[in-house]
Amino acid sequence: MKLVPLGDRVVLKELDAEETTKSGIVLPGQAQEKPQQAEIVAVGPGGMVDGKEIKMEVKTGDKVIYSKYAGTNVKIDGEEYIIVRQSDILAIVE
Repeated sequence: MKLVPLGDRVVLKELDAEETTKSGIVLPGQAQEKPQQAEIVAVGPGGMVDGKEIKMEVKTGDKVIYSKYAGTNVKIDGEEYIIVRQSDILAIVE
């Protein structure tokens, strides 16, 4: 199954959370902070959204930082994804 976002939406796949701290302490699953970094899996076409012309500035494969409480979590074929608006993406990691 393939996700195809509409409008100015972007499909993200979270990058793995750090399992150890910089000092070497191993963190259990609940103590790990939710990662805010993700890789873009699919990008919507942009166009007219809410009466404004939206140009998509991100592309598939970009690694990005997104807003902590943004988006909708979906699970398809055992994989978890987040669907967010482009405006919820804060930066591209280069």
